[in-house]
Amino acid sequence: MGASHSIPLTTDTITLLHSNPRTTLFCQSRLQNPVFRLNPTNRIFKTQLKTMSQTSQVVPVNGGKVVVRETQDESSSRPINVDGIDQEVVDKMVYDALVWSSIHGLVVGDRSVKRSSTVPGVGMVHAPFALLPMPFPESQLKQAYDLAPIFNELVDQVSLDAKFLQDSLSRTKKADPFTSRLLDIHAKMLEINKKEEIRLGLHRSDYMLDEQTKLLLQIEMNTISSSFAGLSGLVGKLHRSLLSKYGEILGLNSKRIPDNAAVGQFSAALAKAWTEYNNPRAAVLFVVQAEERNMYDQHWLSVTLKEKYNISSSRKTLAEIDAEGELLPDGTLVVGGQIIGIVYFRAGYTPNDYPSESEWRARLLMEQSSAIKCPSISYHLAGTKKVQQELAKPNVLERFLDSKEDIAKLRKCFAGLWSLDDSDIVRKAIEMPELFVMKPQREGGGNNIYGNDVRETLIKLQKEGSEADAAYILMQRLFPAVSPTFLIREGICYKEDTISELGVYGAYLRNNENVILNDQCGYLMRTKVSSSDEGGVAAGFAVLDSLYLT
Repeated sequence: MGASHSIPLTTDTITLLHSNPRTTLFCQSRLQNPVFRLNPTNRIFKTQLKTMSQTSQVVPVNGGKVVVRETQDESSSRPINVDGIDQEVVDKMVYDALVWSSIHGLVVGDRSVKRSSTVPGVGMVHAPFALLPMPFPESQLKQAYDLAPIFNELVDQVSLDAKFLQDSLSRTKKADPFTSRLLDIHAKMLEINKKEEIRLGLHRSDYMLDEQTKLLLQIEMNTISSSFAGLSGLVGKLHRSLLSKYGEILGLNSKRIPDNAAVGQFSAALAKAWTEYNNPRAAVLFVVQAEERNMYDQHWLSVTLKEKYNISSSRKTLAEIDAEGELLPDGTLVVGGQIIGIVYFRAGYTPNDYPSESEWRARLLMEQSSAIKCPSISYHLAGTKKVQQELAKPNVLERFLDSKEDIAKLRKCFAGLWSLDDSDIVRKAIEMPELFVMKPQREGGGNNIYGNDVRETLIKLQKEGSEADAAYILMQRLFPAVSPTFLIREGICYKEDTISELGVYGAYLRNNENVILNDQCGYLMRTKVSSSDEGGVAAGFAVLDSLYLT
């Protein structure tokens, strides 16, 4: 049984989804190996690892198939019995689901059509999705929703502490050129005393539900380009539509699928920020990649802004912003002759988005402007893996939050996080790499290191004896429950053993001392095949999903 952190469903993953990988029903490639379970604790991390290693256990395998442990815990979420569904019913559901997706805009660009990533309406295909919602404890969803405003406030407070950001990332700066460039922009803003009086955050905190302990543990906090607010709510509507027709046959109630108004709430947050900017001629600028197969997720936001709030938007790449952008003497950002009130980043989170100095000039230009940045450079840095690891250290949250109750809630959801300058942890990770994930300072998925590659990478870094280890952190590997379900891609239904990851959106808007908005904004459920290859890159594919509350 494999497990993976941060199930990526980005543009790169959509490329994977619409390629034609060899898919085996009920993949069992790793089940011959012992599978370890982690008991997360809230103790200091060296003690935590000791506890983890002592309580690791092998999950029994039976005939090469995963044995999902039954539990008497009242918050448990038992899988839907997909084996008991008649094939004729499945076929009818798949057909109805494909029709629904096509006419309701649950679509992405088809990678087999060259212009699908640049021209709207050309080469559309349904977004990959699960045929049935995933059972999930209602109490854990409430916990994740309750955490969202606390994490929003934490990001804001961290963003204001320039010394903490620079100090936390100082070693990383030497090892990672991309983080170094971001820090350089941050430092330049400090030099010119640039203040972000209006601060807007559209975040997403990602979690997995640990199978053994039933604890909801955070994987990461995304502060830039938190995607799929546009499409995630559609999946819940799709599943409610299917259960309204087939629910009696399946023994499922469509009312157990929670509402998910992520696109409406993100749009409302952008509209409130636009109002605070206080220029009716201003537009929202979507900063996008040159080729974007996930453009329709973004268009759901821009269309909602126009239809509901009469706010115009434009889409530009970083290169286009460099060519067309200028700052007026008062700091107003103008791009292509249009005043920009909000810069909303759906690109700029990966080195691939900065192939030349042109893109870096555009990023600096926008940071220097009076436009509201979502995120600002400070918010961007506050969401890095290294800052996440620093915040998990003892007594660090107290630097930013006053409420002991809020601090306790955050600590309860922290998984084990360590710096590679901790020699004891590195030794443990070399001895038991299956208990760890190595994470670089990258967003967008597909960058993490798993299994034996953790050992090999750590040994290589030790031999090099350089600062290169500062580009990574170590994280406790999480093992969520495995359940069989149906995954749909390119009109084909696959029956797979899967694991899922919950993301909870949050919006935060502040004008100086006035907090205008701080709330959760719905969820993103992603499901993927449970197996993973020896290199640690997820084998199979991730799909959009919804929740069935238990």
